[in-house]
Amino acid sequence: MGMVYQVKELSNGIRIIHQLIPHTRMVHSGFVLDIGSRDEGEGQEGLAHFWEHMAFKGTHKRKAFHIINRLEAVGGELNAYTTKEKICFYASVLKQHWGKASELLYDITFDSIFPPKQIEKERQVILEEMAMYRDSPDDCLQDEFDEFLFPGHSLGKNILGTEETVNHFSQKDFLRFLHERLDTSRIVFSVVGNISFDKVLKKIVPLLEEIPTKTSSHQRFAANSYVPKDTVVYKEVTQAHCALGKQAISIHDQRRFKLYLLNNVLGGPSMNSRLNLALREKHGMVYSIESVYQAFTDTGFIGIYYGTEEKAASKARRIVLRELKRIREKKLGTLQLHMAKEQAIGQMAMAEENYVGLMLVYGKNLLDKGYVDPLETIFQTIRSATADELQDLAMEVYDESQLSFLTYLPK
Repeated sequence: MGMVYQVKELSNGIRIIHQLIPHTRMVHSGFVLDIGSRDEGEGQEGLAHFWEHMAFKGTHKRKAFHIINRLEAVGGELNAYTTKEKICFYASVLKQHWGKASELLYDITFDSIFPPKQIEKERQVILEEMAMYRDSPDDCLQDEFDEFLFPGHSLGKNILGTEETVNHFSQKDFLRFLHERLDTSRIVFSVVGNISFDKVLKKIVPLLEEIPTKTSSHQRFAANSYVPKDTVVYKEVTQAHCALGKQAISIHDQRRFKLYLLNNVLGGPSMNSRLNLALREKHGMVYSIESVYQAFTDTGFIGIYYGTEEKAASKARRIVLRELKRIREKKLGTLQLHMAKEQAIGQMAMAEENYVGLMLVYGKNLLDKGYVDPLETIFQTIRSATADELQDLAMEVYDESQLSFLTYLPK
C-alpha cells in the first residue's frame, strides 16, 4: 500500500516530486510555491492571492484567452489557489496532453507579465469575491476569527486583502513581490498520475533549468501575541453565528496526527462526532457544526464553528464547552479509541484516492518538511496513540481558559 515517490533536485534548487499511478488515464501536476498571504508586508495584504489570479491573465507567449482555452479545449482543468503559506498552480489532463499542461503551468508560474489592463479587470473580480464572502456569515466569521487567533500577525489577515489594498496594487507591486519573495529552493513541481518519472524529467527539466537560482532573504516570524478574548458583533444576520478556538501545535509537532484523531472524535466530518451528536442529533440546535485543526509551519489552531437560533446561543455554547470538558477529563474507552482510530485511518485512506489532493499534499509536505510521510507511518502513529497521550494532548489543546470566542448576533 505504501506509495513510492521519487524526487529530483535541480542545480537551481527547484525540486520535482513524482508518483506513478498506472491505473488511471489522468496526470495531475502543479507548482507549489512556499509563498502565501503570511509573507505579505504592510500594505501588501491580498497581493499573493491577486498574483494567483493574474497568472492566468497573460505571459510573454500567451494572452488570457489562450491560457484559459489551452487545456479546457482538451477536456482538462487548470486551477490555482492561495493559502496563508502557499501558492499553487495546477492542472489535470488526460495523459496524452500532459506535455501541453506542464508547459502551460511553467509559463503562467514563471513568465506572467501582469498586463495593467487585466489588473483593472481582475481588481473588480476580486472585489466581487470579497463582497460574496461578506454576504456569507460563515465565511466572514471564520476569516474574522483568524484575527483573534493571530492578533497583529500576517496569519490573522484575510487572504483576499482589504478593499483599500486591492484597489491600489499596480504592475510594479506584483513584479517587486515576486522579486523579493521568489526562492528557487522553495519551489516544488509535483506530478501524480499515469506517466513515468523519466518522461516527466525529459519534458520539464530543460524548462526548469533555464530558471536562474534565486534566493529570498524574507523571514517568517512566529505569532506569539495571543490573548484570549470574547466578543459579540451585531450584524445583518438572521441567526447567531459562533466561533471559538485557540492557537495549537504546528506541522513539526510529532503529536499532530494524534490531534487529528482527537479533532475527529470531537467534531470531524462524520455524523457521529461528539459535537454533532450533542448539538444536532440530541438537541436539534444546529444544522452543521465543524471543528477544525489547521497546522502551519510554526504554529496552528483549533476552531469550532456553528450557527444556531439567537435564543439558543448561550445554551449551545454551554454544550460545546461541556464536550470539550469531557474530552479533557474523561479518557477514551478501549472500544471508543479503537473505533476512533479506524475512522480516522479510513478517512485518510479515502483522501489518498483523490489524486489531485495527493499531488498537492506531496508538494506541500516536501516544502514544509523535506519529505512525505508514507501513509503507513501515519497509520502506525495513529494506531499507537494511547488514551493517556490523547488526554494529555486534550488538556493542553482544549484548555478552556485559553479559548477565544467570536459571535455574530442579529442587529
